[in-house]
Amino acid sequence: MSDGQLEEKSYPVESDEYEDSESTDAQPQELAEPSSPDTFDEDEEFDIVIPRKDGLPPGDDSSAAVGSEVLTHLLNLMGLEGDVICETKDDSYILNIEGDDLGVLIGRRGSTLSSLQHVVRLMVASRKMEWPVLSIDVCGYKKRRRTALEDLARRLADQARYRRRSIALEPMPPDERRVVHLALANHPDVYTESTGDDQQRKVVIHPKRL
Repeated sequence: MSDGQLEEKSYPVESDEYEDSESTDAQPQELAEPSSPDTFDEDEEFDIVIPRKDGLPPGDDSSAAVGSEVLTHLLNLMGLEGDVICETKDDSYILNIEGDDLGVLIGRRGSTLSSLQHVVRLMVASRKMEWPVLSIDVCGYKKRRRTALEDLARRLADQARYRRRSIALEPMPPDERRVVHLALANHPDVYTESTGDDQQRKVVIHPKRL
């Protein structure tokens, strides 16, 4: 090689064609996608259980559950905030409304509460096709009132026995008159009866004649 001349070298040319060691008829294999715990079937159904505020089991369609639904709806319509809690006593249900500033639902001598209870019973009866055995209470008012009426009945019974004359209580709604009757049902010296009409119906305590 003379000076000033570069030596020519040959380099292999890359080709787009590759010789496969296996048969050219073989098809590429599809790899299965790895399963992920975060993936799920869109058509799969999930049962989501949302606890009820009233304490009844989800899906309950009893008179108490319907009454709780109706009562909650009425509270919303009246613009009042309160939670309906279902309590069981013997074979009946008590829907107690818990909250603040709910005295408007009680009314004078519980008259508003009695009306609310009657409306709820009517609405439940129209859906269940039977008269429901449930009562409505507000912040335990009826429980306190029941205790006060029982104490009053026993005191007035002692007065009727001592004075040997009948004593009439103030007019009361049917459920309160029933409390007085039951409180003195087994009293050895007095008996009770209801007199009057409509809103003026009241309980009279009579001494037994010896």
